[in-house]
Amino acid sequence: MKIDPKSFEGFNRVLTGVVVPRPIAFVSTRSKSGVANLAPFSFYNAISYDPPMIVVSAARKADWKEKDTLTNIEDTGEFVVNVVVDDIAEAMNTTAAEFPTDVDEFEIAGLTQAPSDIVAAPRVAESPVNMECRLDQVVTIGSGDKEHGLIIGEIVLMHVRDDIISGHRINHDVLKPVGRLAGNMYCYTHDSYQMVRPVYKP
Repeated sequence: MKIDPKSFEGFNRVLTGVVVPRPIAFVSTRSKSGVANLAPFSFYNAISYDPPMIVVSAARKADWKEKDTLTNIEDTGEFVVNVVVDDIAEAMNTTAAEFPTDVDEFEIAGLTQAPSDIVAAPRVAESPVNMECRLDQVVTIGSGDKEHGLIIGEIVLMHVRDDIISGHRINHDVLKPVGRLAGNMYCYTHDSYQMVRPVYKP
């Protein structure tokens, strides 16, 4: 089958079905008026380590409102990316609905706000890794009802729970991050293996 993204109905389901598994950015922000917001995004990745930069893509609008995460980040220039692990996967999923702007998703999910050290946005206390970020830039993708903001942020401080790190190595068997597939599907990441990276020798 050959698929033209511009004419294939439901192309989004094909794209998210083949670009897998995707990490989940559980993004916490605080609005200008002080309301905490929490939402998951799976169009997310690390893009460089020096400087330490991450990227998250968020729609500009939901069906009936502006997306709070993108609005808050543009208004305040700050956010936190919390890593989603097995223990909080269901709580994360409860925040995926489009709640009114004045609703605190921490309360909806039964998660705990923890103060950040540098940014004003709270961290998710139950997440073993939190990345405090400052906005570098938002790149506009698409237009009109299909407009997205590609959020590029710099990690200014990372919180890592002691039991999942040794030196500079993360123990993924202890971390147990969750992967995003398509539709309502997620995956465990417990089953891993190693391949040694080759070195070219002329």
